Amino acid sequence: MDVLIDLGESRGAPAQDERPPAAPSRPGRVALVLAVCALLGGSTAPARLPSQAGPPVPGRSTLLVAGELLLVVDPDAGPPTVSAYDATAPHRPPRWRVAVPDAAGWSAQAAGDVLLLTERDQARQVLATAARSMRDGKPLWRRAERLYAAGDAAVAVSEVRSASEPGRRVEGAVRGVDLTSGATRWSMSVPSTAVVQVLPGPPARVLVVQDDGLVRLLDARDGVVHGQGSLPPADFGPDNPQAIGGHLVLRHPTGTAAAVTAYDLPGLTRRWEVPVPRGELTLRNCQELVCAQDRHGRWALDPATGTRSWVWPAGTRWHTVAGSRGGTDALVLLQPAADGHRVLVATVGRDGPRVRGILPSGVTDCRRAGPRLICRETDARVTVWPLDT
Repeated sequence: MDVLIDLGESRGAPAQDERPPAAPSRPGRVALVLAVCALLGGSTAPARLPSQAGPPVPGRSTLLVAGELLLVVDPDAGPPTVSAYDATAPHRPPRWRVAVPDAAGWSAQAAGDVLLLTERDQARQVLATAARSMRDGKPLWRRAERLYAAGDAAVAVSEVRSASEPGRRVEGAVRGVDLTSGATRWSMSVPSTAVVQVLPGPPARVLVVQDDGLVRLLDARDGVVHGQGSLPPADFGPDNPQAIGGHLVLRHPTGTAAAVTAYDLPGLTRRWEVPVPRGELTLRNCQELVCAQDRHGRWALDPATGTRSWVWPAGTRWHTVAGSRGGTDALVLLQPAADGHRVLVATVGRDGPRVRGILPSGVTDCRRAGPRLICRETDARVTVWPLDT
């Protein structure tokens, strides 16, 4: 008998039936039982999480997280400014504050000691990416492309201009970039369009999936191809396929049905395939499990075997907090409490869902920053809640 976890109250193709993925393995069932005991077995009600006061923020500011930095972009300063705070001690004065060019939006990534700050226009198209020192914010170099951190290097791409889905696909070429100088180290042409992902963890590898299904695994430092294969037709995008637990996991149509299929890395040999229900399906990496969400709930697959690790029907009512691109940590979820005045916080990982505590009502603009949750608690200030307590 399958054990279901209940805590109280991105795209997929049509499937042939509503059958769930393969049943859990015996270790998976044991993990489910332990998770149920931890969640429901005589535990006390969730307590309010301890918090740390964060910096004051202007009303129209943008909050970004890059490595251990909490960045506050103030677009109303003349010119706009970026203030960098230590995410581990957000109450302290900023490490640095610098002026930046006008833009309608920003995103940020940490690449070692280099901050990659991407600027976008009102149509969310990339204007440029500026490299700055993580230590003092000093400018290092600037390129007119989107850049992704890749270990001790970076990858530059030109996004396909799209009003509806900016940043979903790239065109032209994929270029390896030296973090010290901003110079191009290597270049690979893209015949039509492609999806580019940086794989989590060392060594720094870059996955390039062309729209015809040709997939290549490149070394981010020199562009050497370490693996090559072919994928079935699918809705390729930034979240499909994904590298999880040493495997490449793809959701794709299978005639009138749909499936999730895994390939090993770097060989790209097909290892397993499981059917999935019809409708919307989102796959995410959570502690190297394939964590899925559809209209029936949340469930997880072992990326090595495709066996189900746990299932959580009530998980559809929880909202996932944004984290770093390609992150491998447990997912952080939020849901309004039954009293309507507080917010429940849970994490989802190898042991299934765990309620961590409660937040005050009215929190907005939340994001994951390593073992911390950062939200706006008022219009003028952010608050940081450690999640590892």
